[in-house]
Amino acid sequence: MTRGRRLAVALLALPLLARAEERKTLEECIEIALRQQPTLRAAAATVAAGRERVWETAAAYLPQVSASYLASRRHASSSSLIGSGGLGKAKTFPFYTTGATLSQVLFDFGQNLELIHAAQASAEALAADEQTQHDTVVFNVQQAYFALLAAYRLRDVAEETVAQNQKHLDLAQGRHDVGLAPRIDITTAQVQLAQAELNQLTARNNVSLGRETLRNTLGLMGPLDFDIVDSLEQPRTEVSDEEALDLAYANRPELRSLAAQERADIERIKAIEKDYLPKLALNSNVTWNGSNYPLQEGWIFGGLVSLSVFNGGLTRAQVGEAKANLENLRGTEDATRNNVTLEVRQSLLNLRQQAESIGVADKGLEQGRENLSLAEGRYKTGVGNIIELTDAQVALVSAEASRVQALVGYRTALATLERSTAHRFGTD
Repeated sequence: MTRGRRLAVALLALPLLARAEERKTLEECIEIALRQQPTLRAAAATVAAGRERVWETAAAYLPQVSASYLASRRHASSSSLIGSGGLGKAKTFPFYTTGATLSQVLFDFGQNLELIHAAQASAEALAADEQTQHDTVVFNVQQAYFALLAAYRLRDVAEETVAQNQKHLDLAQGRHDVGLAPRIDITTAQVQLAQAELNQLTARNNVSLGRETLRNTLGLMGPLDFDIVDSLEQPRTEVSDEEALDLAYANRPELRSLAAQERADIERIKAIEKDYLPKLALNSNVTWNGSNYPLQEGWIFGGLVSLSVFNGGLTRAQVGEAKANLENLRGTEDATRNNVTLEVRQSLLNLRQQAESIGVADKGLEQGRENLSLAEGRYKTGVGNIIELTDAQVALVSAEASRVQALVGYRTALATLERSTAHRFGTD
């Protein structure tokens, strides 16, 4: 390949390299998920349907106009057409009918208005349910994001462990070559290195699985063509029990949804009870009919008062059913509030535990590094043995993994608290 062609290939590869090195924060990933997740599109469509049902209910309050046209052929006697009792000869002739009808509810004691209010409250409940789905998507992205960060860090620990075990193997080989260490030191170091390499393969695969999980959580159809920013090291968040509970009671969309559903049921009960009362409507009808044009005109204009005298107990049963549904919602709301309280308190306890775990893990990591340094020094001078060295190495790996898990546990606990209170306490 000529120098010019190599340069052209390199220039073409620059955009790919730039995209590969692109990193997105947690907030950017959440924004992608809110745009891409199909579950949110489905929830938005459900809310739109609920809003249309409000207009469907309101239509009953507006004038209703219909028009019709009928062209037919009739076979009848002239006497039957005019209603006389004669025996005129029957004949076949064309007949046309056209007309328009207008109706308007004048007064129904507010029944339709209460049905409109019920539909509006139901639409508010659907909007709150959409917010619940929104919060679920955000929480799922946070979990996948932190799990991927943990996979990255544990992969780094595994690669560092392989390098250290290789160094220990070289050290044992060198001491054996000069007669200062037995052959078992080499084989022990080789076993440790093989185990570290196996753990490295697992860690690398966990990174691939984590990226795929994040891609699916974001709702992306194609591959994940960017990396993420490591945000595990963040300042601690302090939240009191009272503040967290107040936020949860005010913000949780599940509670708002149940409250809206209760308002809808109350309005429906009022509307159903109005079936016992009379209703007044305006009716108007204009028709033109005949066998020849111009057609003969006729019209009707008047008011209609209707009252259900007896319908077999249907209205009473409908009211009873609606009241039972309302009591069911009230019981569900109380149970949901209790569950929200439990979730918030559990989230706070887990958050505080994970914050303390980070401090303990930091001490353990510091001690593990010091212990490994001492074990390496002792082995080099011939005071220690290979078992002591490998034990120190294993302890350090465990300490590093524990610190990663503590950091991820804290961030996950904070995300859980944010979901249980429906409030974001900070951004990355």
